Amino acid sequence: MERPWAKVFTRAFHALKKNPLHEQNQLAGGNMPSYEQHCRESMEMFGQAFGEVHLWLDEFAGNPPYGMRHRKLRHHEAGIRDVARLFGLQAAEAARRHIISDLTQEGWSEADPFPRDHAHYVSLGLF
Repeated sequence: MERPWAKVFTRAFHALKKNPLHEQNQLAGGNMPSYEQHCRESMEMFGQAFGEVHLWLDEFAGNPPYGMRHRKLRHHEAGIRDVARLFGLQAAEAARRHIISDLTQEGWSEADPFPRDHAHYVSLGLF
């Protein structure tokens, strides 16, 4: 069975682990949920870690030109639809939870509109 995400998963995992911003965030007790925290939350909620989903969502984290403003690329409804297409419907639910966890760190609440796409994410004043 072909897994279209396998190369992305491997590349993103190694990039995340080598990313100094990821390490600094972890050492400083940063408010950004870590890969491990996202996986743990998915295990508790869905019975699977969905590591490949979390890596795909955060693939551009800390990398130029986005830095930690990578979320506008995939942390929205369009990104969730992409996850459903690449990884399946249950993975899409894990992606939604990941996005909600990240957005709440930026001051977003569930009473606020959920970002539809890149442009809408930016128009909401999110990073």
